[in-house]
This record gives sequence, structure tokens and C-alpha cells, in this order.
Amino acid sequence: MSSRLVIVFCLVLPLAWTGAAFADPVVGPRPQAVDDIPSEGAPGHRVETWIGGLEAPWSLAFLPDARAGESPRASSNDGPLSGRALVSERPGRIRLIQNGALRPEPYARIDVATGGEGGLMGLALHPDFPRAPFVYVMHTYFPGPLPAFARRNKVIRLRHLGDTGAFDRVVLDGIPGALNHNGGRIGFGPDRMLYVTTGEIYEAELAQDPASLAGKILRVTPEGDVPADNPISGSPVWSLGHRNPQGLAWQPANGDLFASEHGPSGEFGLGGHDEINLILRGANYGWPRAVGAPNVAAYRDPLVVWKTPTTPPSGIAFWRGDLYVATLRSQALMRIALARAGNDYRITRIERWFAHGDNRPGRLRDAVAGPDGALYVLTNNRDGRGRPREGDDRILRITRP
Repeated sequence: MSSRLVIVFCLVLPLAWTGAAFADPVVGPRPQAVDDIPSEGAPGHRVETWIGGLEAPWSLAFLPDARAGESPRASSNDGPLSGRALVSERPGRIRLIQNGALRPEPYARIDVATGGEGGLMGLALHPDFPRAPFVYVMHTYFPGPLPAFARRNKVIRLRHLGDTGAFDRVVLDGIPGALNHNGGRIGFGPDRMLYVTTGEIYEAELAQDPASLAGKILRVTPEGDVPADNPISGSPVWSLGHRNPQGLAWQPANGDLFASEHGPSGEFGLGGHDEINLILRGANYGWPRAVGAPNVAAYRDPLVVWKTPTTPPSGIAFWRGDLYVATLRSQALMRIALARAGNDYRITRIERWFAHGDNRPGRLRDAVAGPDGALYVLTNNRDGRGRPREGDDRILRITRP
């Protein structure tokens, strides 16, 4: 399904889809029974700058050590990370990190449509890397003959050539794009399928339209084909009813998929309501029909809703048993403790790191568990909405002494 828009015919449309203008959504309470616990810094942890001098980094992936066939690793929890990593920068560059230093020349340059929240976003390695030497990226682009302001999003893959990457093929195209609400996170699940988050580009009704790739979490093979077990035959749509999902993480013990999502910022007179969701095959997450956790049978309620202040969450990662959430406007790193409750989860504790103090790192775009046992967090103070500090943007390394 490379380089073409998927149009799904003969669908049984969800009850939430009417094809007409939406009424105000049903607004429910927050589902979690605990309040955030704010703190200065990261209690009980060491925070240091691993890499500086980046421009709006979006996604980080650690490369296996080609010589040993193993992941890069540190000699101890206090030592610098060896090996190599790739980081995407929103203006259209992929940077190579080697032995704790940023290489001066980009690993690859991608022609992207910048402005707003668009550009070069998610990055992921093929599950058989380096035997299958492919690097996947999602980016916004201008499709050509359409009006100059029109944008689209697509996923492409590069062939890894050691110190550089070269274009290989388009994997998934036809994803609606805009200045804002592009989604943009990609990742391979334990099922070896590629998952892609897409925003509803500020056209809320698209999130409920199963024939649109906007406002969805998509699932395709590494070649871009639709898996036979997707919920809608011939469609990459895995779940729908999303506003602007920007984080994906799989629970290491059982493979459950979690996603972060931006809540409304003025639509229907609502703000806040940012979410953490447990993603299930074929589930509808409600936007723009449901906000919060209203317990409406047609929609899947979130696990966490932050009503105020606006968070909004971006990249997420499981680390040392908890879910960590990088946030933008609130400039905090959320630590969420979860407990299994039957086929679902309950939230037992939420900590809001870097909530106050003089040394807050600013806007946070992504969180990644490193192969050395540390947590890596990307700042985004040079994305046009932050206040850059000296050395920004940075990749922070968080360890527990």
C-alpha cells in the first residue's frame, strides 16, 4: 500500500460516525483516583546532559553495535553510553551520536514541510536491525500540485549505510497533514508490526471517519502492507477517535500498548483533558464525541486524564516498571505507577517531576529507555514555543544511583 491513499469501501460504520457536524461531546470525570505529586527535579535520581546542541529533537533510537551484534551499553550506571544512536530533528535532519558525541554532519537530510508542529517526527528501527538495515521516519511534506498550504504526512524508510542513511522507499502515504495535530510517533510492537500515530489536523470529524487515516493509530507490516488481522479488512486503521496522539509504548512484561494524547485546546469550550490510553484492537477512543471518562459504551475511556493544567503529553516509555511521560507546556516528566486489574489497569501513583525549581529543563518531547539502564529525555525548547537555555536542545540522561 506504498504511496497511495487507502480508501475503505463497504464498511460498517461505527455508531459514533454520522457524517454531519458534531454536537458537543459528552464530558466525563477523570478516571484515576490519585492526584499528581509535584516535585523539584527527579527525586532520588541523577539528571545529567548527555548530548546538547540539537534543534527541536523529536525521536531517539539506539543502534545495535555492528561489531558485536549487541546493543550499546555503559560500563556502569555512572559511565557514558558507548555505541551509537540516531535522533530526528524537526527541521529535517537525522543526527548520529557516537560515543557520547554528536557527529557534525547529519546522518540524513529529509525534505520536509516545516511550520507549526510539522516536519521530521518519529523514528524507529526495523525489528531485525541490523540484519534488515532499515530506519523508518515519519514526516510532513508538500504533495505538489495541491494548494501551497496543503500538507500531507508519510512514513518512509532509509537504508542504513553505517555513518549515513539513504532513501529506500515510501512505506505509508496518504496521511492527512496540517500545521498542527499531525501525531507523528512511530514504533514497532512485539508483534513486529509498525504502529503510526496520526492527528485529526484540527478537523475533529476525521477522527471518527474510518475511511480517513487522520485521528488514528495505524498498523502496517514493515513493508507497508495491511496485516490480515487488522480490525477493518484492507485498512491500516488499528484504533480511531484520537485527537492528537504523540506517544507509544509497550508494557515489557505483556506487550500491552499505551498511547498519550493531547486533549482539547478550546474546541467546544474545553481545555486540558490530556490522556493516557490503553490501546485495544478496533477500539474507539471517543474524540470528538467523548472527552474525559464518561463511561459511554461505544467508546474506550482513558486510564489517565489531566483536566488542568494543560499538559500536553508527547513521547512515553516504560522504565523500571513505571510509565514515564514527556510533557510540553507543563514542562514536566510524569512518572505513572500502574497495577494490573483484570484485563485493565488502575493508576496507583502519579509523580510530576521538574514541576518547579530553578533548574527545570523546559519542554520535553520524548522519553526512551536506554540499553544501558538509563532513561533518556529529549528537550524541545527550540521548537518555537519554548525558551531556549544554554546548550539546548539537549538529551538528558536520568539514572538511579
